[in-house]
Amino acid sequence: MTHGATSAALLFGYAFLSNVALAFLPHEPVVIWYGARLGVWPTSLVATAGTVLAALVDHRVFVPLIERIAARRARVRGATWPERVFARFPFAILALSGLTPLPFFPFKALAFTTGYPITRYAGAVAARSLPRYALLAWLGAAVRLPAWLFAALFALLLIPSLRMLWPPPPPPTPAAS
Repeated sequence: MTHGATSAALLFGYAFLSNVALAFLPHEPVVIWYGARLGVWPTSLVATAGTVLAALVDHRVFVPLIERIAARRARVRGATWPERVFARFPFAILALSGLTPLPFFPFKALAFTTGYPITRYAGAVAARSLPRYALLAWLGAAVRLPAWLFAALFALLLIPSLRMLWPPPPPPTPAAS
């Protein structure tokens, strides 16, 4: 395998691992890093492909699980306002979510709970990811940043996810009377 193909395979694997459900790895610094090494479009396309594969896996795993839970509960309440808005513009909401700094998981959850079709979901994830990754890869190609800055950015973006690794604090003990 050539160096470019090896780098692309590593990027694809990392994009998958950093976007699959419950992932805590940040992908932004990695896409910027590869943008400077592979080029803007190869980086964007490979990272998008890994992200779409992660979206397909998530959809296949979580939609049946959510459907089973919902069938047990037999929901009697009406749809919430986010569900109603999502029902009107699901593709646009999923695709445009990549242009916001908001986390993607609430939009993913809405897609899963409403039974949004897997092909449309994957298309929306691709439409969301490609421009975002192209911008990040372009940043990496246009501005040469030192490796220590990438490591610092990676560590900084990892901090919010690290709290998942710590055990919860013990419940307070009742005071003796």
